Parts: sequence; C-alpha cells; structure tokens
Amino acid sequence: RHARYHFQRRCFHGFHCSSRIFAATVEAPIIMIMSASTALVEDRLSFIKLRNFTYFLNGLITLFMLFILIPSVFYFITIRLIGLPETVARLTHLATFIMLPWPGAIGYRRFYQGILIRNNLTRRVAYGTILRLISISVTAILLYLYSDLPGVAVGAIALSTAVVIEAIASRLMVHRTLKGMPDYAEDIISVDYLQILKFYYPLALTSMLALGVHPLVTFFVGHSYLALESLAVLPVINSLVFIFRSIGLSYQEVVIALIGKNGEGYKSVRDFAVFLTSLVVIILGIIAFSPLAYIWFGIISGLSTELTNFAIFPLQIMVIMPGFSVILSFQRAVLVAARITKPLTIATTLEVVSIVIMLYYLTSLHNVIGAVAATSAYITGRLIANVYLLKPCFPIVKRY
Repeated sequence: RHARYHFQRRCFHGFHCSSRIFAATVEAPIIMIMSASTALVEDRLSFIKLRNFTYFLNGLITLFMLFILIPSVFYFITIRLIGLPETVARLTHLATFIMLPWPGAIGYRRFYQGILIRNNLTRRVAYGTILRLISISVTAILLYLYSDLPGVAVGAIALSTAVVIEAIASRLMVHRTLKGMPDYAEDIISVDYLQILKFYYPLALTSMLALGVHPLVTFFVGHSYLALESLAVLPVINSLVFIFRSIGLSYQEVVIALIGKNGEGYKSVRDFAVFLTSLVVIILGIIAFSPLAYIWFGIISGLSTELTNFAIFPLQIMVIMPGFSVILSFQRAVLVAARITKPLTIATTLEVVSIVIMLYYLTSLHNVIGAVAATSAYITGRLIANVYLLKPCFPIVKRY
C-alpha cells in the first residue's frame, strides 16, 4: 500500500507537470486576445477582421497541438526530456488528446468576452465562469459515478467540456450586441490584418514570456538552500497572492473599455486603480503580518507548523505584488487602448531577465533560502517592469 501510494503520487505529479507545460505552450499565444478584442472591435468591419484573425490563430495553435500529439514527438518530450515513466506518459498522451479542443475554445470565448467587456456587459462574463465551474463539477461527478475511465481522462473531459460550453455561452450572450453593431463607424480608424498582426504579436510574446519564467524559477529554487521546503511552500504562497493579483489582472480589460477614445474616462479609472492598489496591498498585508497567516497556511492549506513558519517571511515579501499587478494592468491598458503594444514585450522581457539574474545572484552567489530568493526576484522583476512602462505611458497620459 505504501509503494502504491507513492507511485500514485508520482503519477499525479508527472501528469500535472507535463500537462501544465503543454497548456502553457499552447495557450500562451491566444491568452491576450481578450485585450485585443476589447480594444479593437468597434464596428462590424473590425469585428469580422479580428474574428478571422482569431480563428486563424486558433487553427494554428490547434495544428501545433496536433503535432505535439504525434506519438514519436509526444513520447520524446515526456519520456526523454521530462523524464516521465512510460505509464504516466501514456496517460498524459490520452488526456492531452482529449484536451485538443481546449486552446481553440479558449481563444473563441476570450474573443467574445472582450466584446462583452467593451460593451459594459461584464456580468455575462461572470455568468460564463459560473457555468464553466458547474460544467466541470457535473461532468466530473457523472464520469466518476458512471464510467471506468482513468482519473486523468475524467479530468481532461471535464475541463474540455466546460471550456467548450463556456465558449458557446459567450457567443450566445454577445449575439444581441453584435446585431446592434454598426457596419462601419465614420469616426473610427479601420484596421487591416497587417495592423492587427503588428498590434497583437507583442501581446502574444508578452504572455509567452510571462508563462515561460515559471520553469526557470523552479529550476533555481530546486538548486537553492532549503530547496525542498521552498518548493513545498511556494505554490501555497503564490496561490494566496494570486487571489489578490487576479483583481488587478481583471482590471486591464476594464480600463481598456472605460478609458474612452480621447481619455475622457482616464481620471476615473486612474483613481480607482489607486484605490484598488491600496486595498489589495492592505488586505494581504493584514493577513501576512497577523495570526491570519498561520490560519491560512496551517489550517486552510494544511502545512505543518515548520512549513507554516517557513512560509511567513516569503509571504511578507510578496505583500506589495498585488499592488504592482494593478499598476501593471493599468499601464498595459493605457498602452493597448492607444494601440501601442511593443513596450509591453520589452517590459516583460526586462521582468523575466531581472528575475533570472536576481535568482542567480541570491541562490548561486549568496546561498539565500530558495523561497526568499524567488519572492524577492518576483518583486524586483515586477518593479522594473512598472518603472520601464512609465516612459511610454507618460506621453499618452499627458494628452488626457
């Protein structure tokens, strides 16, 4: 029983890590299509062009996923490169095949969700999220009760089914808005496909770089002082911080939608960004510097007393991160609304490079605890990105 338990844990860990790699690789180019849709879809002509661009990009990433699913390619990656056991690799191949609709459905729903946000129909986006959660739960429970499928297949079917249902629901919820959209607006500068590509590729690179930094962090932490303890607590710390960071991430499309063509809504969204920055930092600070941190890590997350004590200081370092995330989302939104996207890629590149340099400096040269080094590197990288974006944002803000 003891051996089977550890084998199951190893299988789950292998499937989880490899599926995250494939998800990050395939999803990354399409994640920012929501921001593009919010910024660019102003009439039926721009809607059709960006829709065609989205469908084309969906087709490319689906073909890429099909290429990865070729057995010789897939098993080379999972067995030779990642080092998964053959049994786990075969289960992962099955799950990845089932999730073939995943990237296309994500691109499809995010495109239409951007239109909903632009037209102040944000509640419908929330309805879609609730529908997805219900679909995942119902599908997983039914398959668990009435099928003999392996767990990875149950999870993959539940995820694919839910994201497809949410994509269809997003299209239905935007139907009336599309019907009322003008064919061509006189006061709007039309965009062609080359302009869309120039606008969007920095956004795609931004998400790809941002997702790519996590394996690098894991590598450095894995070779740091107290590596096992650091690897154990970092996901728990990041999960708590992400609850507050997600508020800032969601604010990006809000600013794009409400800032106005001539910046008439700038003051309102700026003031709310200041309020939001203060709010998330204060609330997370209260948790990090009070007994609430012990409740979260020890009782809710189930960490041992030793790991709970170990996680407190790295969490305190990360207190400012949600505030930086709100600022970054605001800066990105200002640039995207002005249809200037190249600085976003530069900022993300600077952030990633800064994180890697900081990790090397702290872990390899000064033997700092891995969790402390990682959280310090995250903060440093994000601060550098925030500071860099001040310059390209300033001329836009000055016009407002």
